[in-house]
Amino acid sequence: MSTEQQERLDAILRQSTFPADSSVDEQRRILRDLTSTQPLPADVTVTAAALGGIPTADITIDGLAPRHVVLYFHGGVYVIGDAFLAANLASEIGRRARAEVSSVDYRLAPEHPYPAAVDDALAAYAALLEDGVAPSDIAFAGESAGGGLAVATMVNARDHGMPLPAAALVMSPYVDLTLTGATLEIKRELDPLLSRELLEPRVADYTSGYDPARGLISPVFADLTGLPPLTIQAGTHEVLLDDAVRLARQAAIADVEVTLDITPGVPHVFQAYSPILD
Repeated sequence: MSTEQQERLDAILRQSTFPADSSVDEQRRILRDLTSTQPLPADVTVTAAALGGIPTADITIDGLAPRHVVLYFHGGVYVIGDAFLAANLASEIGRRARAEVSSVDYRLAPEHPYPAAVDDALAAYAALLEDGVAPSDIAFAGESAGGGLAVATMVNARDHGMPLPAAALVMSPYVDLTLTGATLEIKRELDPLLSRELLEPRVADYTSGYDPARGLISPVFADLTGLPPLTIQAGTHEVLLDDAVRLARQAAIADVEVTLDITPGVPHVFQAYSPILD
C-alpha cells in the first residue's frame, strides 16, 4: 500500500477517534455512526441466528459454496460493538476462506462483565460441535478484543476436554488487560485510535474485580499448549503491537505453530479498511 493511502487512513481515524473521557454509551454511539458509513457489499447477506442460545449474525456470500465455518468474535474492548457491526470485516474473512461465518454476539460489559463473554463464546462453539460440524471444518477468527476472546476460547475449550478448531486468525489481538505492553508508550503518538487513557476505564468495566492477569482475561499469560495453528496479524502503528508479538512468543514457547504477520505503517485492525488500502 502507498504512503499516501496510509496517511489518508491515519487522518480519517484521527478525526473519528473516541474522546478519552467519553462514556460507554457515547463510544457505542460513535462506533455505530462509523460503521453505518461502510455499507455491506451487495452480495453479502446477514441473518440473525443463534448457537446454543447465544445470538449470532450468520453471514453468507452469494454464489460462494462454503467449505468450512468461521466462528467470528468482534472487537470493542469487551464493552462496545456487536456481531452485526462487525459483519463487513467478518464477511471478508469468509470470502477469502470460502467459508460461512457465524459472528458471535457475546454479552458486553459493564452490564455483563467477565466471565460472560468467555462463557458465551464457549457455549457458541459447543453448539456448533453439537450441530455436527467437525472441528477440522471450523476456524476461529477475531479482531482486537475478539482476537483475545478467540484465543481464550481455545484455551477454555481445551481445558474442558473439547476438540479444538483447525486453526485461528487473530487481528491486532487485545490479549493483555494488565496493560503492560511496551508499545502502549512507544507507539502512543503513532496510534490514531487507542491509548492507555482510553483502555484503562474499559479494563475495569470488564474485569469487575477479577485479576486482569487471569489467563481467560489476558491470554498472553495463559498456557497455550495444544492450541491449533495460529496466525497473528498487527500493524506497526498501534499501541497493542506488543500484545501481538508477546502472544506469538508465548505460542512458540508452547510448541504451537504460529505465524506473526506485521505490516508497517498501518493502524489497529487495518484489515477493516481494505477498500481504501491496497
